[in-house]
Amino acid sequence: MLGGLAKSIFGSANDRYVKSMQKVVDQIAAFESEIEPLTDEELAAKTPYFRERVANGETLDDILPEAFAVVREAAKRTLGQRHYDVQMIGGIVLHRGEIAEMRTGEGKTLVATLACYLNAIEGKGVHVVTVNDYLARRDGEWMSQVYNFLGMSLGTIVPNMGEAARREAYAADITYGTNNEFGFDYLRDNMKHERDQMVQRPFNFAIVDEVDSILIDEARTPLIISGPTDDKSELYISVNEIVQHITEEDYEKDEKSRNISLTEDGTEKAERLLEEAGLLEGSNLYDYENTQVVHHLNQALMANVMRKRDTDYIIKYDEKKGHDTVVIIDEFTGRMMEGRRWSNGLHQAVEAKEGVKIEPENQTMASITFQNYFRMYPKLSGMTGTAATEAPEFFEIYKMNVVTIPTNKPILREDENDEFYKNTLDKFAAIAKKIKEHSDKGQPVLVGTVSIEKSELLSDFLKKEDVVHSVLNARFHEQEARIVAQAGSPGAVTIATNMAGRGTDIQLGGNIDFRIEDELSEMDDGPEKDKAIAKIEEEVRALREEVRAAGGLFVLGTERHESRRIDNQLRGRSGRQGDPGLSRFYLCLEDDLLRIFGTETMFAKMMNKNLEDGEAIGGKWLSKAIETAQKKVEARNYEARKQVVEYDDVMNDQRKVIYEQRSEIMDAETVGDVVEDMRHETVNAIVADACPPGSYPEQWNIDQLKERVEEVLALKPDIDKWMQEDTLDPEIIETRISEMADADFEAKKADVDANNPGVWEQIEKSILLELLDHHWKEHLATLDALRQVVFLRAYAQKKPLDEYKQESFGLFERMLEVIREGVTKTIAVSQFHQQEELQVPELPELPDFLTTHIDPLTGEDNSNDIDGGTLGTVSTALPPRQSGVLDNPTRGVSGEEKVSRNAPCPCGSGRKYKHCHGKY
Repeated sequence: MLGGLAKSIFGSANDRYVKSMQKVVDQIAAFESEIEPLTDEELAAKTPYFRERVANGETLDDILPEAFAVVREAAKRTLGQRHYDVQMIGGIVLHRGEIAEMRTGEGKTLVATLACYLNAIEGKGVHVVTVNDYLARRDGEWMSQVYNFLGMSLGTIVPNMGEAARREAYAADITYGTNNEFGFDYLRDNMKHERDQMVQRPFNFAIVDEVDSILIDEARTPLIISGPTDDKSELYISVNEIVQHITEEDYEKDEKSRNISLTEDGTEKAERLLEEAGLLEGSNLYDYENTQVVHHLNQALMANVMRKRDTDYIIKYDEKKGHDTVVIIDEFTGRMMEGRRWSNGLHQAVEAKEGVKIEPENQTMASITFQNYFRMYPKLSGMTGTAATEAPEFFEIYKMNVVTIPTNKPILREDENDEFYKNTLDKFAAIAKKIKEHSDKGQPVLVGTVSIEKSELLSDFLKKEDVVHSVLNARFHEQEARIVAQAGSPGAVTIATNMAGRGTDIQLGGNIDFRIEDELSEMDDGPEKDKAIAKIEEEVRALREEVRAAGGLFVLGTERHESRRIDNQLRGRSGRQGDPGLSRFYLCLEDDLLRIFGTETMFAKMMNKNLEDGEAIGGKWLSKAIETAQKKVEARNYEARKQVVEYDDVMNDQRKVIYEQRSEIMDAETVGDVVEDMRHETVNAIVADACPPGSYPEQWNIDQLKERVEEVLALKPDIDKWMQEDTLDPEIIETRISEMADADFEAKKADVDANNPGVWEQIEKSILLELLDHHWKEHLATLDALRQVVFLRAYAQKKPLDEYKQESFGLFERMLEVIREGVTKTIAVSQFHQQEELQVPELPELPDFLTTHIDPLTGEDNSNDIDGGTLGTVSTALPPRQSGVLDNPTRGVSGEEKVSRNAPCPCGSGRKYKHCHGKY
């Protein structure tokens, strides 16, 4: 009570923090009269002026007021938009590395220009992260008018860009792109063989748009780069046929966790069927020999029972491949994610179920979670319309505070209580009538559904009511921007599958820009076109007033989502910038949220018994019950994300070690000291294994010692003679073998350097990188397998995460030992013959990767990247250089950047540069 009284008098902590920034906003406003009279050239000259001030020791905070005022004036001149004071507060919040929660329609895209410009002054690069490629292109092109006016360069990262174009985009002052593109470029960079092949610069500052979507929703699933493995399509088909004979009595399913398992009777039935098909070794399904068969059986069950067509995926013809494919549907946005594939054989199991061509599985070559990727930025900020409900998670995982920014104009939208029905058909019939009622009086209606199936069901009901409508879901996402843009027209009815992160503003009366583009695109510029534009603007203004009089946009939710945040995002589409609006959600007992998480509650039992068909009820207590169910799901999802982070944190420490080692190898002129240390440590391990410290000579395994020294070091020391010495101990043996190995190594190096100076260093580098990459890839595969089975340790009263940490550390130590021994052995056993031109051993070409964003624990792809084309096959080959005259073989083409040693030679010979004009 006292807390509420204090809050009413002094305001909340958020209110006081926002109010404290008003002083800075006043300072920004004070510069306006000074900056307005400047010419365009004088305004653009402010950028080098600010850079000079920073170079002389001033901080970004010192120049913030004047820099923000400059951006405000530049936006007025280029975009015709002036930042509101609340947008200035949003810019300050972003600059401070916090999350700005701003309602839909408050201009978050424009807010980002303030923090971007200020932080780009240092020249270290600023990344703006969007949820899809459309927004990256649109926002980049739109805001580039401001940046370019002020002398800042802008780059945009989109799918299928060449390496040179990516490098140029990252070198720009400000770079726009999707979270997936940034993450995958980081992983690919750390698989490159030379520093000049890498595209990214060191991390500096990032602004994440729709931060809740990217850092919360998508954070359940890591980014994975994988390569192809063996084809097992026949096994998938055979197991799928067997699963068709398994009935509901043979398995148990848990829809909450989306798991399925065979019962005891089901196991016996499966064993009999597999035995008849010749797929079972012995008679027990769970014998070690049948591990692979069990895995395929579980995935086939998951595909047939838990993955539903038109809800989890659709079948679409792929013109490039020439056959039907299984395309995953994003559970948050309802959009197709072409190129995405479920992991661990689940996608292949679904392909077998649907009878389409089965594509081979892939092995993980590199992976990272969004949590660990974005935590590498020294400063990270974000903006969204809904973040407050997830504020504790943002702070715990990312150490980012959420600041709620007040709206520029008061919110006039009316949020009505939920309306509850007994079953889906009653609910949809009522919804259709309500939509018709509001549409007929000229009020636009935006309807939010949770799946394609529900969208099409509602569409059928609306057709019966003769309501003209547009359906926006994964099947028609190509036209989505235009459909959304005109969703505010009088009487328009738009059905959308999960509106979260759509990125297109719904303006009452319709969108002027889209109308001009659609109606006047073929008209030449001139007085006639200007007149036509003025006419459209006048029409839209009249329509806007018509819609406002009808009550503004009516947002209707056909059911509640798992997360309150997504419900709020849908509601937030209405009531932008002081517009009137209305929102209401319709629910029934058959909704997934209530069916899975609330069927046993007293509320559900009471409603089922007392509610008549077609009857509806509503009230605050009903909304409270729904909120309780949503909180349960949010808590479960948070635990799932937290678990992914905890497991990836273990791998992240190892990833950092490997990637730092790779960087050091690529940057070093010589790695001789590293190779020498590896050789000495290998000798130490060999001797310690055969002659344990503290043991007696008669306990030593001399035969093993001689065998290992010959196998790994290609040496044959006279150890039998050494054994006759009274003072012999393991340290003496180690020293003598190390000296012999060093002498052999130096002799090889001298032979190579005699005819090929400088080549030896490249040989060492190549061997080091090749073995490091090979064993790291194998290590990732081992950790994947360990993560999938370590939960079984819980049956032994052990904590799976602790077991995973312990096991993975041991595996990592073992991997480092294997790498050390592998490098030593490769150099020791290799023969380098005398010849005029000795070529450096070629590192293997990087394959075409498959990039995916899939949960390793559940196999689900929960990505919110709206353009499925962001992923798929990504070529890593470098683009050929332009032909030209070589002024210096080691410098590359005259006037060009230095040529990569693995790139085609610019002379046009068709050979690699390092084997042609780039030889040492």
